[in-house]
Amino acid sequence: MAKDVMWKLALIFGVLALALFFIWWRPINLGLDLRGGSHIVMQVETQSAVKYEIDLTISRLGQYLKEKGLSYGSISSPEAGAIEIRGTDPSRRSEVRRVLDDYVGQWEIRDLGSGGWRVTMPLQVRNVIETNAVDTTLTTIRNRIDKFGVAEPVIQQIGFAGGGEEKILVQLPGIQNTERVKELIGSPAYLEWKLVSIPPGYKPEDFQRICPTTQAQLLSLFGGALPSDVELYRGEHQTAGEETVYWPCKKASPITGKDLKDARRGAGRIGEAVVDFRLTPDAGQRFEELTRANEGQLLAILLDKKVISAPRINAVIRDSGVIEGSFNVETAEDLAIKLRSGALPAGMELLEERTVGPSLGSDSIRQGIVASLLGAVLVIFFMLIYYRLTGVNANLALVLNILLLLGALAYFRATLTLPGIAGIALTIGMAVDANVLIFERIREELRLGRTVKSAVSGGFEKAFSTIIDSNLTTLVAAVFLFAYGSGPVRGFAVTLCIGILANLFTAIFVSRAIFDWYLGLRGRVEHLSI
Repeated sequence: MAKDVMWKLALIFGVLALALFFIWWRPINLGLDLRGGSHIVMQVETQSAVKYEIDLTISRLGQYLKEKGLSYGSISSPEAGAIEIRGTDPSRRSEVRRVLDDYVGQWEIRDLGSGGWRVTMPLQVRNVIETNAVDTTLTTIRNRIDKFGVAEPVIQQIGFAGGGEEKILVQLPGIQNTERVKELIGSPAYLEWKLVSIPPGYKPEDFQRICPTTQAQLLSLFGGALPSDVELYRGEHQTAGEETVYWPCKKASPITGKDLKDARRGAGRIGEAVVDFRLTPDAGQRFEELTRANEGQLLAILLDKKVISAPRINAVIRDSGVIEGSFNVETAEDLAIKLRSGALPAGMELLEERTVGPSLGSDSIRQGIVASLLGAVLVIFFMLIYYRLTGVNANLALVLNILLLLGALAYFRATLTLPGIAGIALTIGMAVDANVLIFERIREELRLGRTVKSAVSGGFEKAFSTIIDSNLTTLVAAVFLFAYGSGPVRGFAVTLCIGILANLFTAIFVSRAIFDWYLGLRGRVEHLSI
């Protein structure tokens, strides 16, 4: 037997062994429709990211003006993307302008006269904020899901960024508790620490016992109006049926969730679930100064603008502490995950939600396998009946094609979906299609009086360009399906792409090697069973 046939057979057996090894070593990941799980589509509310940036700018501008000794009457946002400052001292106009240039110099700044200023966010800044909001939201959700421990999740953007259609698809195989998933990925988890403003004539411990349940009741404690640096915040319900409690907190947030270094679920003094946190060194220093200066006062902990607790500062705290609330083990763990992953920069709106049960997935697997096996058996019998013994060649190439496809899916850790099984079934048909082209060319060569060896060689050479053209055009279509499709479409495209590449290898290389081995083994062959 010729050396070129030997190395071809060695390569084929090596590739086959490698495919079998990967199939055994790395079980193929099953998609949502086969394994069951949660499918959620959410809309990113980029407008909320812009509003948050405006609110943050208002808060910091007010603080910056005060630090420079510049008084003002009010700072507000009369419309989306704009800030108005009223009541500054006209005689200190240049100083106010310098502050605005330093802090929002890239924005449009207009002097309204009489101590009034208007600052407008440019379109390019708005677009950057919206794009970053989508990117950061994707990263944050992915971090939360990774920490949640879901294997092979699908988290991707669908729609076009900047067009108001920024949607995020989340598919979590094996997860059936959609309510917990929605809370985990949809909650902004913006954490803040704010000092509670105690009404005149009250001590902190007395105010804790009052717990005003209406806004009017709370405002009456301050003489009918809150101080300019104080805002009203609603307390988070800890148990069902509780009345809403209102808290007067300072507008400034000395410490936020961005200052966290770590957050973990822990146990409290009596074994209740709490969240232990650690701050960065810089934040720890600020927290130490804050607690030292306000020992005995109330420090509210806010999550997404709701007060979850307002403990009394009994000692100086530096870089670690505890967040207490009516947590159970699950909610404390979820809060720790959200805090470690960071806050979402924009709100999320649920657009689509569905749950696929594992029994439905099992039925899909069984039906898909039955359909693929039935198709393969019919193809095998057709090739044996129509092409006789030569059909064995095509059937061997077909079996190797399927094994290579499954091995590649296992190696690349691709996720197999129900449309992916359809892609495998289509690949089975395409695998023998190339062999049909080759065998028909061989028949033509034999009818022209060529020898068997010459007919085989001529058949492969004349069918080569047709096989390449047909497979490459299908491959291009499959690549575009993968690039621009989503979910099931991508699953179909993945198996189709791998199947086409395996088909080219088996039809052109493997089938030719089998013919060469057979002809070399039999010596001079006068007739070919085709």
